[in-house]
Amino acid sequence: MSESFLDDQLLISRAQSGDKSALNALIRKHEVRAYQYAFRLTRNPEEAADVVADAFVRIYHAMHNFKGQSAFTTWMYRILTNCYLDIRKKEKNRTFTSLEAVLQTQDGEVERQIEDPAPSPYEDAERTVRESSVESAVSLLPEYQRAMIVMYHSESMTYEEIAAALDLPVGTVKSRLNRARISLRELLVRDEELFQI
Repeated sequence: MSESFLDDQLLISRAQSGDKSALNALIRKHEVRAYQYAFRLTRNPEEAADVVADAFVRIYHAMHNFKGQSAFTTWMYRILTNCYLDIRKKEKNRTFTSLEAVLQTQDGEVERQIEDPAPSPYEDAERTVRESSVESAVSLLPEYQRAMIVMYHSESMTYEEIAAALDLPVGTVKSRLNRARISLRELLVRDEELFQI
């Protein structure tokens, strides 16, 4: 077992015994990773922060139910995904802003851009357009497909970890991930020239 896994197990055991400092240490240890995952799902800093806050509140209340049959991070991803999906269900009755909308600043409108330290401005612009196209396409996927794409391709989770996080059989994860990739490819056909090498 990895040292990180053992560290988590120790903190979890202490937290389940009522040690709030152990729970705080566990949250501090994983809060950046949780936020990054939530942001990849939501593409919105405030909404990602809400997802993470909700998830850690749920973790606090459910800590005594954690049996250690999977890694803490797998359990955390399941809770984050559920919080994200719950927010999406609530928002279906509300109007929402497109992820492609421009940001209003004091200096006028600014297009959303991803900062990149690449040396070539041309490569940076090309990569930004390509990523924007992929992000836009991913945002159009159904929530479960979006979560699987993000878990596998952005978080580098294995099929088994995704299956544990979403409480699905591995075969179901593979087939749903394959369908998600097909759906994503169909959405990206309009920007085909961006992905040719």
